Amino acid sequence: MASMALVLTVCLLSFFVPAQASPSNHNEFLRCLSTNVPSQLVQTARSTSFKQILVSSIRNARFVAPATARPPLCIVTPTNASHVQAAVRCGRRHAVRLRVRSGGHDCEGLSYRSCSPNSEAFAVIDLANLHAVRVNPQEATAWVDSGAGIGELYYHVAMAAPGLGFPASVCPTVGVGGIFSGGGIGLMMRKHGLSADNVVDATMVDAEGNLLASKKAMGDDLFWAIRGGGGGNFGIVLSWKVRLLPVPPKVTFFRVTKTMDQGAVDAVTKWQTVAPALPDDLSVRVVVQNRQANFQGLYIGNSSTVVATMASRFPELGVTGADCKEMSWVQYTAYIYFRDAIYNEPLEVLLLNRSMTLGPFFKNKSDYVKKPLTKETLEKMFLWPSGVATGQLVLEPHGGRMGGIAADDTPFPHRSSVLYNIQYVEFWNGEGTGGEVTPNWVGSLYDFMAPFVSKNPRGAYVNYRDLDIRTNKVVDGATSYESAKVWGESYFGQENFRRLAKIKRKVDADDYFRSEQSIPPLPLKQ
Repeated sequence: MASMALVLTVCLLSFFVPAQASPSNHNEFLRCLSTNVPSQLVQTARSTSFKQILVSSIRNARFVAPATARPPLCIVTPTNASHVQAAVRCGRRHAVRLRVRSGGHDCEGLSYRSCSPNSEAFAVIDLANLHAVRVNPQEATAWVDSGAGIGELYYHVAMAAPGLGFPASVCPTVGVGGIFSGGGIGLMMRKHGLSADNVVDATMVDAEGNLLASKKAMGDDLFWAIRGGGGGNFGIVLSWKVRLLPVPPKVTFFRVTKTMDQGAVDAVTKWQTVAPALPDDLSVRVVVQNRQANFQGLYIGNSSTVVATMASRFPELGVTGADCKEMSWVQYTAYIYFRDAIYNEPLEVLLLNRSMTLGPFFKNKSDYVKKPLTKETLEKMFLWPSGVATGQLVLEPHGGRMGGIAADDTPFPHRSSVLYNIQYVEFWNGEGTGGEVTPNWVGSLYDFMAPFVSKNPRGAYVNYRDLDIRTNKVVDGATSYESAKVWGESYFGQENFRRLAKIKRKVDADDYFRSEQSIPPLPLKQ
C-alpha cells in the first residue's frame, strides 16, 4: 500500500489548477455580496467570528489545521433563498467558486476546505441558519431544510405526528443536506429504504442562481440526481419534502456484546447470511472494536416478538428479554447514540442540540460485501493490528426493502446483490501533525479486504467519502471525466455515474460547482 504521505501528494498534484480569480476579483466578489446579502451574514477572515464559524461544524480534528491555514474567502450564512441566489450569481460573475455545507460530519471536509494549496479561490455557503422542519401529519410528509440535523427532523416529526417516523442515520448530528444527497442508510432502511428513497420533492438554487421551487421545476433528471448523487455537484438544495412512515407506539432496541472467547467471530460469520434475510421489521447491525462484536438491533414492534424471532433465526446470539428495551421510536433515535443519557436529559436537549463537539482525528473507508466472508477472514479482521490508532468496523445489513429497489431508481446503486456494507473507521490523536500523517490500520486492512468485497468496480458509499480512491484531474480548465470515473463508478456504478455526468452537462455545463470529487460534465464526444 502506498504511504499516506504519497496519497496526500497525489491529492495535491491531481487537483492542481491555475487560479482563475485575481485579488481584484475577490474584492469585487465581496463587494457584490455586500450589496445583496446583509453584512452580518457574510464573515470574512477579518471578522472576529470567522474562525469560530469556520470550525463550528468540523467534527474531524484532522481538518482543523488545513481549513484554518488556507481558509475560504468568506463564509455566507444565508437565512433565505435570495441570499443563496445572490452568492451564486456573485460567485459566477467574479470567478469565485462556492462550497456548501449543511453542518454534519463530512468525512473528507470538502464542504469547507480545499485539498490543494493551488486550487481556485472559494467561499463557503453554510446552511446552519436554514434548519426549519415543517410537518404535515395529515399528509404524512415534512419539509426539512438542508441545514437541519437528522435529530431535529426526528424530534419535530415525533412531536407533531406521533405514530410517524423517518428512516435515516443512527447518529442525530448528521446533517440533512449531506445525508439525503448521498442516500442515507440506517436501521430502518430494510423496512423503508434509504432516506433518499423517501424524498418526494425539493427546492434548490441551480448553478445560474435560479430558484427551482419544486421537482417539476427541476425536471425528472435533476430531481433524480440530487437524491443520492452526492452533495455539492448540481446546485444548492435548500429544502427537502420527505415521506413519513408509520411506527408503532413502542419499538424494541437490543444490544448483545460478545468477545472472541465468547464466540464473537462465529456469531458474525453466521450474522452475514442471517441479518439480510430477517423480517423487514428487524435490523441487526454489528460494531466490531477492541476484538469484540457489539450487535445492535431495532425491531419495529414489541420485545416478546423479537426475542422469539431471534431465538428461531439466530439462537447463537442468545437474545433475551433482559437485552431488550422497549421505547418510543423517537426515544430509540436518541438512545442508540446517547444511551442512558436519555433518562437524565430531555429529548429536545439531546436531539435539538446544534453545537458540535470536535472529535479525534479519524479516517473513513467503506466496502460492500456480496459473498459471506470466511471465519478465517473475519478472525483476521478482529485481530488486525491497531498500533497507535483505534480501529472500528461498522457492518450494516441490507436485504429487505433495499433488495426490492432497482439499482438505477436513484443514483445509489448498492441494492439487491449486497449482503452488507462495511464502514472502516480509524481514530487517533494527531495533535501536532496537522492531520497530514495517518496511521496505517485503516489503509492496510482495506488493502487486505480487496479480494473479498465487491469488484469491478469496488463499491464505496459516497457519504463515507474517501479521497484515497482518486481525486479529479483538471485538464485545460475542465474536470477530466476519465479521472473522475475511478471514484465515481465506485460510488454510483458505471451507468448511474454516466447519467449523473450527463445531467451535470445539462445543468452545470461549465462545472461551476467543482471540488476534488465532484461530478464532471459528460464530454460531448462520450
